[in-house]
Amino acid sequence: MHLDDPERIKKFDRQNMLAEINTLPYQLGSAWELGGNSSMPAWKGIERVVIAGMGGSAIAADLLVSYLLPTCKVPIFVQRDYGLPAWAYGPETLVIASSHSGNTEETLDSYETGINNKCRLMLISTGGKLAARAGQIGAPLWLFEHKGQPRSAVGLSFGLLLAIFTRLRLVSDPSADLDSALAEMRTQQEQLIPSIPASLNPAKRLAGQLQGRWVNIIGSGILAPVARRWKGQINELAKSGAGFEALPEADHNTLAGLSNPEPALNRTATIFLRSRSDHPRNQLRSKLTQKTFMLEGLNANDYKAPGENPLAQQWAALHFGDYLAFYLAIAYGEDPTPIPAIMDFKQHLG
Repeated sequence: MHLDDPERIKKFDRQNMLAEINTLPYQLGSAWELGGNSSMPAWKGIERVVIAGMGGSAIAADLLVSYLLPTCKVPIFVQRDYGLPAWAYGPETLVIASSHSGNTEETLDSYETGINNKCRLMLISTGGKLAARAGQIGAPLWLFEHKGQPRSAVGLSFGLLLAIFTRLRLVSDPSADLDSALAEMRTQQEQLIPSIPASLNPAKRLAGQLQGRWVNIIGSGILAPVARRWKGQINELAKSGAGFEALPEADHNTLAGLSNPEPALNRTATIFLRSRSDHPRNQLRSKLTQKTFMLEGLNANDYKAPGENPLAQQWAALHFGDYLAFYLAIAYGEDPTPIPAIMDFKQHLG
């Protein structure tokens, strides 16, 4: 794999994706501060929230929903499509349109539907059409600066969303949990940076085990959206096939599909994401499901998220996955930044 060769990393990481991954803790913390200092209406009477976004913006919303699920008193829905659900209407509905570029067509369509449905609207973006349209109706707009790929701005999107919910008093102040998450990310990071050799670097070692295999990631609770994030990062950084599943649902169908086709299954690798914050039954399910995979002769591994609270475990797991996908890209000899297949597809749509 040559993952301990700094020249190989420089050769393939031509646009410095590694810097984006290294600075993720700073990005998350700075977004929280930006959200705390940005202008915010003193809205009352919000009964439901829709977060409209795609890709990295939607993943940030998924992470937020899983973290806030035990404490937030209003329902939160993530819209990964055009338009809005039929129930999203009136000032009791807050629609947060989140788009890195400000030009995501699905999110723009959700924004327009929100106007037509007389919802309250907030917008998060670096600019683009979304920012321009915000000025037309006077909707609150939180702008952030980021010149990299949208997927590398997940900390910005999440931190701003968390600040919105906190400022609207829909949740209690999460500052202590966030401080713990940032500290845990930095501590774990000391093991994951390129200067740590593969013999001591768990992200490099796992990347080596995944090379040449189709990867499946399975998580539950706060780590279910992290499984989706790992999948997307492996796709986009390593240009490699991957899928994700969530427990307990996977035990109601996926377990029945471990026999055929045998040649293809033998070229897969499944990673189980675990957290001490998971429901006790899902913790047991994860162990038993992994055991079932292994008894079927399939490659299965696990990652145990460190941290003292759910937010710390969630973000430590996400950060590990980013390093893993980066090293898998280098192992395959791929530049982790450009995504020509997606860009070409968008041009055909355009």
